[in-house]
Amino acid sequence: MAKNSGPQGSRQSSGGGRSPRGASADRKPLWRRIMRGLLIWSGALALLGVIFLGTAVFFTMRELPDYSALKSSQNGQMIVVRARDGRELVSLGPSYGKWLPYDQIPAIMRDAIVSVEDRRFREHPGIDVLGLGRAVYMSVTTDSRAKATSTLTQQLARNIFLTNTRSWTRKAREMVLALALERKFSKDQILELYLNKVYFGGGAYGIDAASRKFFGHPATELSTAESAIIAGLVKAPSNYSPTADVEAAKGRGKVVLGLMAREGVISQAEADSVDFSQVAVAKEKGQNSVRYFTDWALPQLDMLLPENNEPIEVWTTLDVGMQDAATKAIDRNVPAGAQGALVSLDRDGAVLAMVGGTDYVNSNYNRATSALRQPGSAWKLFVYLSALEAGYTPDDRVVDEPVTIQGWSPQNDGRNFAGQIDVRTAFAYSKNTIAAQLGNEVGFGTVASMAKRFGITSEINTKPAMVLGTSEVRVIDMTRAFAAVSAGGTSVEPYGITKVTTTSGELLYQHKSVQGQVLVPHYVAAGITDLLQTAVAIGTGRAAQIGRPVAGKTGTTSSNKDGWFLGFSSGVTTGVWMGRDDAKRVAGLSGGHAPARAFSDYMKVAVAKRPVEQFDTQLKLPEWQLEPDDEQMQGNPEDYYYTDENGNLVRPDGSTPDQPPYGAGVPGQGPQQGAQPGAGGMVPPDYGPQGAAPGAPPAAGNDFLDRATGRASGRPEDPGLRPGQGTNVPRVVPTRVPPTPQP
Repeated sequence: MAKNSGPQGSRQSSGGGRSPRGASADRKPLWRRIMRGLLIWSGALALLGVIFLGTAVFFTMRELPDYSALKSSQNGQMIVVRARDGRELVSLGPSYGKWLPYDQIPAIMRDAIVSVEDRRFREHPGIDVLGLGRAVYMSVTTDSRAKATSTLTQQLARNIFLTNTRSWTRKAREMVLALALERKFSKDQILELYLNKVYFGGGAYGIDAASRKFFGHPATELSTAESAIIAGLVKAPSNYSPTADVEAAKGRGKVVLGLMAREGVISQAEADSVDFSQVAVAKEKGQNSVRYFTDWALPQLDMLLPENNEPIEVWTTLDVGMQDAATKAIDRNVPAGAQGALVSLDRDGAVLAMVGGTDYVNSNYNRATSALRQPGSAWKLFVYLSALEAGYTPDDRVVDEPVTIQGWSPQNDGRNFAGQIDVRTAFAYSKNTIAAQLGNEVGFGTVASMAKRFGITSEINTKPAMVLGTSEVRVIDMTRAFAAVSAGGTSVEPYGITKVTTTSGELLYQHKSVQGQVLVPHYVAAGITDLLQTAVAIGTGRAAQIGRPVAGKTGTTSSNKDGWFLGFSSGVTTGVWMGRDDAKRVAGLSGGHAPARAFSDYMKVAVAKRPVEQFDTQLKLPEWQLEPDDEQMQGNPEDYYYTDENGNLVRPDGSTPDQPPYGAGVPGQGPQQGAQPGAGGMVPPDYGPQGAAPGAPPAAGNDFLDRATGRASGRPEDPGLRPGQGTNVPRVVPTRVPPTPQP
């Protein structure tokens, strides 16, 4: 028993001991088990996704209308645009040409649209998986947003059944519809639907409507060049429209021909032989300057309204009488060969009139909202706003004399200098040397920040010459800035749509007035208004007088390339620009002549039915008068190099790498009494809780307070400061020392 049990027990013991080790050895590593689980679950989820997608496509395909129903359906939305008094301005809606069957569509047109929009159209099932994968890869590897990869079928699904709203839900529905369309219809049928329904701009849906609109003949007669131009419109109809910019349209057409040659549809020799100069663009009829306004206002509906395809009525801020007066004012005064633009805002930002050019039919490019042009001396609004906020007053003495700042020497017209004058006179006569000194003292970065504060959206440089308006701006932005001054230093947001309704009267959108943000203390707005009305009364803007109080500023750039006048009266603010689109010189153009006269012609009509309004600050003329400068600037500021005496490059804020910025401790350029150094220049003093600067003597004497509050005017009922807006806040007035010219 004992002998037999030993080995058996030993074998049992040995077997029992090997079993755990064997089981442990047979088990796979953890990472392999995790990967296997992931693969299994991924496969299962992918299978479920395919089943779900197939089911969705199947049921969507069953619900799709038949081919004849899709042919008869119409795209687009009818929009009636109304003026502020309810009168119909324009009715915008889709235009359709003749439906062309597949075999009647020119082959070159079919090839062009496939080459530029979906080169694998004949190969994919409705979704271009290769293109989608490449877009995702590029997005991951280049850290950029994936570009659209919609196929022709997806675009067709979106045009017929969906909207252009950007969302993942819409994109998913678009893909399902595309797959269903491919299952139900042939490639030729899909291409026929696409070419007869896609939007080509200008209200034209389908190639026949586009051909008739842009070239004046049916689509069956399209040439190779015309086909390439039309195919290029799908990407951006407004940018490449032949009636808007024929050169851009032809340039886009050449790109399309290059793509066709790359795909082998035509040879490179054929592409090179196409003569776009022979393309004749048809003239549009029945257009007028109102379309500049509607082209600006109507795209805003995408942000104001939810998804909506039913006919609507859009009630706008446009005043028909003012629009007519604005158009006539531009036409009557614009120099030969030049363009003109005008924007007029009510005190709440409502656009009363907008003119984007002299002829909408020949050019629908909106110079009032899109063109970037140098404002010249009109930019001095921001220079003097910054100076007033830093402590200057209109009565402070400054010296008009030669000055050099970082190697740049601004000149007044005729190189004449008036010597010691006050700030009011310097502004009225648009003295460049004074603007340069003020900008240098407060800091060029401060001036740029002030412009941004007042609504300038374009890029601003901070070189010294910026004080003379070398940064390009838009007319609507400059007009908005002057409107904020008219509003007492409170921001104004331009808007053009008051409400949107359905044709049955259901309200879809209502504009809500929002109180503007305070941009500067009211005494600063009152001070700049003082300067602006003086410029019109006796300065460079005298041609803008209309027989009632007007405040404004002229602007003229070097070589007479741009002329501006911007101003306000009785709650209406208007900006006028004139110049050539190619920025060439316009003989005799200056802000104080044609633009100021156009402003006057328009404003006499715009404010005729409004009560006369006095400004919050009395008009105070200078002690003596000068001959107005023509705001000429000697030389091109882009030609200057900014270095110190050792040849070191100067930073944009005016300082060298081993020096502090100007206005922050440089002898002769630092902040004066009552102001504190800040980033980029000078900022108003920090008054304590009791209204006085800590440790400072009395902020101002009685004579200054009398002038600041209006008591000296003898009109206590019309103080220089509006009640409750800073009338009890004292301000330190610095003792002015003329800035020392930089060597």
